Amino acid sequence: MRTCKSLLLVLGIVLGFMLAATAAHAPSLTFKFTKVNVPGAIATALGGVNNSGVMVGQYGDKKSVLHCFMLRGGKVTTIDHPKTASDSCVHINSAGAIVGYAFNSASVPTGFLYQSGKFTDIPGPSGATASAAYGINDSGVIVGYYRDSKGTYHGFLLKGKRYKTLDVPGSLFTVATGINNTGDVVLFWIKSTAVEAALYNGKTYKTINVPGAANSEATDINSAGDIVYEWLDSGGVSHGALFHAGKYYTFNYPKSAGTSGLGVNDHNLLVGFYQTTKNGLDQGFKATY
Repeated sequence: MRTCKSLLLVLGIVLGFMLAATAAHAPSLTFKFTKVNVPGAIATALGGVNNSGVMVGQYGDKKSVLHCFMLRGGKVTTIDHPKTASDSCVHINSAGAIVGYAFNSASVPTGFLYQSGKFTDIPGPSGATASAAYGINDSGVIVGYYRDSKGTYHGFLLKGKRYKTLDVPGSLFTVATGINNTGDVVLFWIKSTAVEAALYNGKTYKTINVPGAANSEATDINSAGDIVYEWLDSGGVSHGALFHAGKYYTFNYPKSAGTSGLGVNDHNLLVGFYQTTKNGLDQGFKATY
């Protein structure tokens, strides 16, 4: 099970044509990793963590069905969207509001907000044919993507009931993946054959690629402006990266065959997943830095 905001989280886009390069040598920062898996699951991926340390993600059961879950302390709570085939939680804010997506029987995803025990669908603006919600800040502003009637993917920002489309200029598609409490949004997008990362401040888009990497996928941002990434090396192996205090740092779960960073909070805690063998099942982790 491949589980990531960019590669499995329902984009339906084959990114196999992406170029990849080894990131340039990064400065040193200490990451302390802890394995985090759902008991009895065949695979686990952590997507987000709030400032209280509550984590959300998805796990695969023995039938390879994906389930949304929340981990508070040592307690796992499965949160399945009703009348859907499978689902995933992607992010959680300080109030405990969770965003994610759910697949119907035709494998079409729809974003959702789960709050106070209630699901609210986030289908995207009028005319959207698919959607996913990836980030939510403490003000309840949500970001994600939607697919239009022509099959093009666009990022969105949802404030209240009003959608704003987010398209990086020149992109073939854009996906918004995270938003912090000051309203800064991180995105990834395709330009020609390369996947690139961008930061949107409400007015302009700024390219924020991992140095030396041909593809960079920004996946979350905290209130200090720390940004977590997934990037691929020249052999197609995934690695994590963190932009912190003006510098980029790469990281890998120890002895892993691939690592992906997906979420970060305001207290130097990030989450994601890794594999122990190439194309192996995902294992969740958290890491302090």
